[in-house]
This record gives sequence, structure tokens and C-alpha cells, in this order.
Amino acid sequence: MTRTLAAAAFAATFASAALPACANDFQPVSDLSEFLSLVEGRELRLGLFGVALKVTPDGRIDGSALGDPITGSWTWQDGFFCRELDWGGTPIPYNCQLVEVRDNGVIRFTVDQGTGDSAQFSLR
Repeated sequence: MTRTLAAAAFAATFASAALPACANDFQPVSDLSEFLSLVEGRELRLGLFGVALKVTPDGRIDGSALGDPITGSWTWQDGFFCRELDWGGTPIPYNCQLVEVRDNGVIRFTVDQGTGDSAQFSLR
């Protein structure tokens, strides 16, 4: 796969995510302190594309996918995780996302404040 195709595939998957949102056993995370307790000092992993991310309390996002760096920033606004990313020079636009967690260490981000597609990450 060429770099351009890989970038397009990754951006499409990560920006609008891989799975439709559905209720099941996920619980919403609406409080910043709860969110930080979930992600601080942990890595978020998504097997597809080998995504590994760290979301730091100071508003940074650092990691990699397909061997290229991911950098970005985030804020917590009105109960949503709002982020902007760059993946190896490919911008992934600003979006505010609903955050939900499941007891087994899975965190789900759903784009467009919970109305769009979602991606599930393992917390390691």
C-alpha cells in the first residue's frame, strides 16, 4: 500500500472511526477527572493500523500508527473530548467526541459529540 493510500485509509478510519456507535455495556464519561483517571499513564491501542496513543493531562496527544508519529492536542469541553491531530504530516481535523468506557478496559470515542461513528481502544 502506498503512503498516500495508507494515509487516506488511516485518516478516514481514525477521523470518522471504524464502528457505528451502539448502546450495550459502555458507560458515558462526562467528567474530566474521570477521563483523566482512565487515560493518565496508560496507552490507548487500536489494533487496526497499529495505533498506540498517549493522552496527557497537559492537553497533548502523542503516539504512532503504521510507524509514523501522531501528535495533537485536546481539551475537555461541555463533557466531550475535543481533539486535533497530525499523523505523519496528514492533518486530522478538530472534532469533539463522546467518551464511553467498558469495565474490561476498553474506551470508545464517538465523533460528532456522539452522533457519528466510533472507535474502540484498549487501555494498556
